[in-house]
Amino acid sequence: MDSIDIGLWVTGGLLLMVVLGMRVAFAAGLAGLVGLVWIFWAKFGYAPDKLGKAVTVSVKIAGQVPHSKVSSQALSLIPTFILIGYLAYYAGLTKALFEAAKRWIAWVPGGLAVSTVFATAGFAAVSGASVATSAVFARIAIPEMLAIGYNKRFAAGVVAAAGTLASLIPPSAILVIYAIIVEQDVGKLLLAGFIPGAFSAVVYVLLIVGIAVIFKNVGPPVTGFTWRQRFESLPGALPIVFVIVIIICFVYNPFGGDAWGTPTEGGALGAFVVFLMALYHGMRWSELKNALLETAKLTVMIFTIIWGVLIYVRFLGFADLPGAFADWITSLTMSPMLILVCILLAYAVLGMFMDAIGMLLLTLPVVYPAVMALNGGEAVTAADSAFGMSGTMCAIWFGILVVKMAEFCLITPPIGLNCFVVAGVRPDLSVQDVFRGVMPFFIADGITIALLVAFPSIVLYLPRLAQ
Repeated sequence: MDSIDIGLWVTGGLLLMVVLGMRVAFAAGLAGLVGLVWIFWAKFGYAPDKLGKAVTVSVKIAGQVPHSKVSSQALSLIPTFILIGYLAYYAGLTKALFEAAKRWIAWVPGGLAVSTVFATAGFAAVSGASVATSAVFARIAIPEMLAIGYNKRFAAGVVAAAGTLASLIPPSAILVIYAIIVEQDVGKLLLAGFIPGAFSAVVYVLLIVGIAVIFKNVGPPVTGFTWRQRFESLPGALPIVFVIVIIICFVYNPFGGDAWGTPTEGGALGAFVVFLMALYHGMRWSELKNALLETAKLTVMIFTIIWGVLIYVRFLGFADLPGAFADWITSLTMSPMLILVCILLAYAVLGMFMDAIGMLLLTLPVVYPAVMALNGGEAVTAADSAFGMSGTMCAIWFGILVVKMAEFCLITPPIGLNCFVVAGVRPDLSVQDVFRGVMPFFIADGITIALLVAFPSIVLYLPRLAQ
């Protein structure tokens, strides 16, 4: 049995463990360790006296991988981005943002739902965690929608779907993870997420307005706010804008020249600014403690998944499975664009059974090289490429597409994590209610993904400016 066969068997075992309910981090780590032992023992000719040596070598490799990769400075972005979101919640910025959106936008059909989407998009720009975003707005927006007669399933679906925007709009933990796995520039990927994230929010809004116009009893508008009340709501939302400007300036200097700092420094400064705002708004020690604990829990979960998956990734390197998959993909007679669409559809199916971060970490080491090979390789120019873009731009474009697919998977049954979070926060809602409420948003996400595939300039406009 050659290394490719070993890679396929171990990968099949990994998928079986995940389907049976084992956590992705432990399943990936175990599969990677077993695969390494199998690979080295095969090189020793399966001699019984060499099994111990194969185990020793494999354990050393598995032990070194997590530290060597996770000690990367770029990963320090993740806890700072998550902390910004929790501090913003305890600082009262979330309520102020929702109130401003309500006073300015709620007069349209489905106004409170539209306000929720825009407020969620604004909060997503200071929060790197989709789950946290959904939990926050389930507490703030759903009660107000139910109070004026919104359908409870529709209200829950709006919050669960809008919460996914935090996966795409920077600062995004998933975009940072993608950049590290595929070894691309974090700053350019974060920049690339702004326009697609805003575009996704607009598509959600158009869907909500259309539903509210067709079904009059779904989302009644809210009127009665004076212009004075509207302008009075703006100061409370300005701190969010300030933090967004800080992060943008540190990733990309809008005045020309070098950026003011690294994305890591931007994230740290953003967290410090929000911390000062939280203190100004009277945050207590218990609230600061909760924010730090929630940040630590989510960070540990993400890092644990990364550790386990990196061991599996190292095994894939020894098995040469990514190279074999890339060769197979490029040998297909279908057009590269059709193959890309099939890959995205496969992500949609896989996301029904895996969480978003685990899905990307497990698949990218194999799928990413194949997509790059389809385009013509890492160093290809736009003129010689299959997708009409250079290798660097293709990596960014594909990153936004797979992160958008990860967003889609956050609301698809039976694993859709955002739906479970909303149902957990709102005991009056069942998980089935939330899943039914998000069904119309599948259409919106499908339209968004199709347009991002058809018009890559939506994704690449800002990264090209930063070149």
